[in-house]
Amino acid sequence: MSQLLKQILPLDQQWISRAQSHLDILTKPPGSLGRLEEIAAQLAAIQQSSSPCVDGKAVFIFAADHGIAAEGVSAYPSAVTEQMVLNFLRGGAAINVLARAAGAEVHVVDVGVDAHMEHPALTCRKVRRGTRSFLCEPAMSSEELRSALEVGASLAEKAHSRSLQLVAVGEMGIGNTTAASAITAVLTGEHTERVTGMGTGVSGPIFDHKRQVIQRAIELHFPSYVEERPAPLDVLRCVGGLEIAAICGFILSAASHHTAIVIDGFISTAAAAVACLVEPAVRGYLFAGHLSQEKGHRALLNLIGMRPLLDLNMRLGEGTGAVLAFNVIDAAVRIYNEMATFDSAGVSGAIHG
Repeated sequence: MSQLLKQILPLDQQWISRAQSHLDILTKPPGSLGRLEEIAAQLAAIQQSSSPCVDGKAVFIFAADHGIAAEGVSAYPSAVTEQMVLNFLRGGAAINVLARAAGAEVHVVDVGVDAHMEHPALTCRKVRRGTRSFLCEPAMSSEELRSALEVGASLAEKAHSRSLQLVAVGEMGIGNTTAASAITAVLTGEHTERVTGMGTGVSGPIFDHKRQVIQRAIELHFPSYVEERPAPLDVLRCVGGLEIAAICGFILSAASHHTAIVIDGFISTAAAAVACLVEPAVRGYLFAGHLSQEKGHRALLNLIGMRPLLDLNMRLGEGTGAVLAFNVIDAAVRIYNEMATFDSAGVSGAIHG
């Protein structure tokens, strides 16, 4: 991991300036396309190219179960994780529909589903059959955490070798909003009430119970988290999930290869926050696909200094918001590469005087 981190370099600001200079001579008032210009300039810097390209697009969905689900924190049983993975593989989920619309590949990865799964389209990289309940003990051992990080890192390596230029990260795992809420509280220092949302739709006594479980778990593992922030990877190990760890490893590796990464909602942003705290230069390679309705998502985006591209009141996960944002990013690249300049179009520029 230490060698991987050394390969993650901050974005070269000269590429940003060069890209902005090109955007400023296109047939429009400078800056009039707003964030589309920011996106294009960031992509040019990520790829270190005067002709950024996002023809190769894919979403990687990491699936795993959570021991904390046994504590009654979700509206759905853990069996739904396996069932939804099969739905992804059959092409029937929301992420499949949106990926087809965006022209993106879908890769489904079993990193910790609590079931034996075989399917020709499934990437089987199971570390163990779900995490332990972090209400009683750490969710993962140090070795399990390392293995999950390596699963993600190896898949990002393969994505790079296949020249995928734009990748999204999604997830599936009953109980994972509970893990993400615990991660968020510890990383930000916020009380659990401020960062815990409804997840799969819990409310009333079940929602109160969910918050109590998270608070008790944090008090067990990180009793002084408000005064002293623990190491981010320790947070991931103690109250995280195998799919969250795999996403973290994927993000770190993709950034080392100058691959643009679109993070989805609450769960994948928890992984991204850990990655950014481990190596701040990662931030330059990320796009925040959307703002989730989950309460803790905004706190995580603020922590890593990111603004979402979309705000559609979504909270499904799976990578849906990230893949929707592919269309915005693709539009930004097309503007950069295809729009005429004032000179080429024979259009008079602004009068300065």
